Amino acid sequence: MLENSFNKSFNAILVAVNRNSDNYEVENSMNELESLVESANGVVVGKMIQNLDKINTSTYIGKGKVAELAEFVENLEVDTVIFDDELSGVQIRNLEDQIGTKVIDRTILIMDIFAARANSKEGRLQVELAQLQYRLPRLVGFGKSLSRLGGGIGTRGPGEKQIETDRRHIRRRIDDLKKDLADIQKTRTLHRKKRKKSGIPIVALVGYTNVGKSAIMNYMIENFGKEDKKVEEADMLFATLDAKHRLIELDNRQFILVDTVGFVSKLSHNLVDAFKGTLQEAEYADLIVKVEDISHERTDFQREILNNVLDDLKLSGKKSVFVYNKIDKIDTELKDTGIFEQNNNDKVFVSAKTGLNMDKLTDAIVQKIFEDEKELKLVLPFDKGDLASKLCDNANVLEIVYKDDGIHMIARLSKREQDLVKDYVAL
Repeated sequence: MLENSFNKSFNAILVAVNRNSDNYEVENSMNELESLVESANGVVVGKMIQNLDKINTSTYIGKGKVAELAEFVENLEVDTVIFDDELSGVQIRNLEDQIGTKVIDRTILIMDIFAARANSKEGRLQVELAQLQYRLPRLVGFGKSLSRLGGGIGTRGPGEKQIETDRRHIRRRIDDLKKDLADIQKTRTLHRKKRKKSGIPIVALVGYTNVGKSAIMNYMIENFGKEDKKVEEADMLFATLDAKHRLIELDNRQFILVDTVGFVSKLSHNLVDAFKGTLQEAEYADLIVKVEDISHERTDFQREILNNVLDDLKLSGKKSVFVYNKIDKIDTELKDTGIFEQNNNDKVFVSAKTGLNMDKLTDAIVQKIFEDEKELKLVLPFDKGDLASKLCDNANVLEIVYKDDGIHMIARLSKREQDLVKDYVAL
């Protein structure tokens, strides 16, 4: 069973190897890793970066650094050493033998966070699948970690009670999980088709984790939602894992707003594959809202991560709006330049927290998704009452009057709806 909360805090040392002589890139990745540790209720008590041309196949870092790390662990009472890149099972085992404490890598940490945050059945199955696929080739390295009493970070999930996990049992469980997820995916696809058939446009929020997608969604729900059911929102990485859908109404126009899982760098292929079903919500969207945290010191880094994931999903060419969130955190001097007032239908500078310029964002969304909309006068025969009912339910009907010669309507219609009523347009 996957645990759904972190039991206790832990002290960690972070370790990275710099192979490209780009200290800034490594430091940025380490800062992100520290944020992940904080999201897992951990405290970073030290960081170590080693410049290496070639990774040590036995211990990842050099022997001298291993000895230095062991000394730090002893002096600082460290519970866990976390490496910024994926480790092999052999490397985990050798490092734990020489350092004398638990060793995990970035991927294990992220999976642990996911295991604690997954609330839906699909989310829990996705995390377990990713964990098993990751651990299967590394069983030799997990033996010691999984045998320790007390659990904690890096030991949540399948296999934690049994060291000698049978590979055939794991493969069988993986097959079962894939089958269960495929069934859920079929249901999700049916729901998507139903939403698409309704004619209501779909708008998907995508972006790096903790850029404020959920805050934007909650603003929309509070001010324009058809139901007052907000999504979880917190200043932490991966506060949202499962896609959330809410019906939004603006000026008698409706659309479905979708909040998706956030991205980070070096995200394991196992996790990307596991969550593709969730990420594919963006594939069915009529508009993608790309959200960035403009107060972040590396917005270019966040944008690169976002673009890479969208490229993988073949969504780069989809209609989109760029949203630069958290302008409330920007220095006053920069605000005074007026740069954040340069809003248009392609890019908007907002603060979901204060509501600043959120009206500009809603305007941009409406303009984008309803740009093909036309206001038409219609006269429908009485035997087309089902079509009139469908338009009333799904389209923006401004006026409807029943006369002797038929059903007279004035409505703003999308391109798809215009095709449905082309034979009944009043001249």
